[in-house]
Amino acid sequence: MNSVEIMAPAGSYEAVTAAINAGANSIYFGAGQLNMRARSSANFQEDDIKKISAICAESNVKSYLVLNTIVYDNELAEAFRICDIAKCAKISAIIASDISIIQYAHNIGIEVHISVQANVSNYSAVKFFAQFADVVVLARELSIKQIKYITSKIKEDNLIGPSGNLIKIELFIHGALCVAISGKCYMSLALYNSSANRGGCYQTCRREYKVIDEQTDDELIIDNKNVMSPKDLCTITFLNILLDAGVSVLKIEGRGRSPDYVSIVVTAYKQALDMWKCNAWEQEKAIKLIKDLETVFNRGFWHGGYYLGEKLGEWCNSEGNIAKYKKEYIADISNYFSKIGVAELTMMAGILHVDSEIVIIGPTTGVEIIKVTEIRLANKSTNSVKKGAVISIPIPKRVRKNDKVYLRVVQNFGD
Repeated sequence: MNSVEIMAPAGSYEAVTAAINAGANSIYFGAGQLNMRARSSANFQEDDIKKISAICAESNVKSYLVLNTIVYDNELAEAFRICDIAKCAKISAIIASDISIIQYAHNIGIEVHISVQANVSNYSAVKFFAQFADVVVLARELSIKQIKYITSKIKEDNLIGPSGNLIKIELFIHGALCVAISGKCYMSLALYNSSANRGGCYQTCRREYKVIDEQTDDELIIDNKNVMSPKDLCTITFLNILLDAGVSVLKIEGRGRSPDYVSIVVTAYKQALDMWKCNAWEQEKAIKLIKDLETVFNRGFWHGGYYLGEKLGEWCNSEGNIAKYKKEYIADISNYFSKIGVAELTMMAGILHVDSEIVIIGPTTGVEIIKVTEIRLANKSTNSVKKGAVISIPIPKRVRKNDKVYLRVVQNFGD
C-alpha cells in the first residue's frame, strides 16, 4: 500500500515546488523539444535538468524526464545526449515510447518508464517491455477488468524489471483526454504540418465545428459543436477501485497547467489515496473532493472513463476552461517579515479588498491560497487598495520577494 505513488506534472519551477508542497511522490517534466508538450507548456531546457533533479532529491521526491515523441534518425544523437545529461544529473527515470531511446537509456543504466504513447494494451506487451523498463503506463482506453488481469499476471509470473522489483503499472487518473487512441492524433499535422506526436499539437479538436452538406449547403444540427473534444478524466470517486486493481503509480495530466492546478489536484488525490491506505474509504468524502478539482482548469469531468467500461460520449460544451475560479494578476511581493508573518505587497493592477481570496505563486514558494483578513496602508487599516499602493497583509506561511499575487475571482459563464 505505502508504495503507491502520486505523480504530478510540472511545466515550471513554480509547479515543481507546488507539487512537492502538496505531497506528490514524483514529478515529470520535459526539457527541449523531444517531449509531447514541447509546444504547449512552459518547457524546460537542458540546463534545468540537474537543478530540478536536485530540488526533488532534497525533498525525497522522484524526478522523471519525458522523452516520448516520435524520433527521427537525425534526432537520435540529440536524444541520446539528453539521456546522458539525465544520468549525470541523477534523474530518477526516463519516460519514453521509442524503442531506440528505451534501449539506450536502459543500456547506460537509467531507469525507464514506458510512456502511454506506446499504447500498451495487453500483458504480452508489458512482458516485452519488462526487459528494459520498471514501470509501464497502460493505455487510457483499458477497462478495470483488463487492468486487473495485467496486474494479476505480473504477480502470478513474478515479472521482474531491471531494478529487480516487480513491474509497476502506471495509469493516468486525472486531466485532459484526447479523442484519438492514446493521443495518437494527426489533425494538427494535416492542418498545420505540426505533429501532435512530436509535441506540436494545436488542439484543433477543441474547437467548435459545423457539419455542412457540400451538395445542398444544408447544415446538420448537432447538440454539441465540440464533437471531438472530450471532457477531462476524473477518477477520484473510484480511485479505490483502480488501487484495488493493482495500479501502483497515479499519474496526473497537465504539464501545461498552472501551479495552482498542480497544487489543488495533487492535494485532492492525496486525500483520496490516504483514505484508501487507511482502509477508510468514504465515497461521500471522495465526491466532495470534486468541488476542489472544479476550482482549477477543467473542461468538465468524465467521472468514469473507459476504465469503468463506458464509451466516449462525454463532450465539452465549450472550447476552453470552465474552472470555478480564474486568476487576475494584481501585485508583487516586495518583502516578507517572517517573525511577524506579514508580507509587503506592491499593487500592480486592479483592486484588493479585505475578505478577498488571493493566490501567491513563486519558484520557491510554490502556491499559497489565502483569504485577506487585514490590509494596512501607511500603518493604518483600510478595506481596499488600488494600483500603486504599497501595503502589508498577514500571511502565516513564508512567501518570497518577487512572488506574484493574483486575485481569485469566481468565473461567470452567463446563462
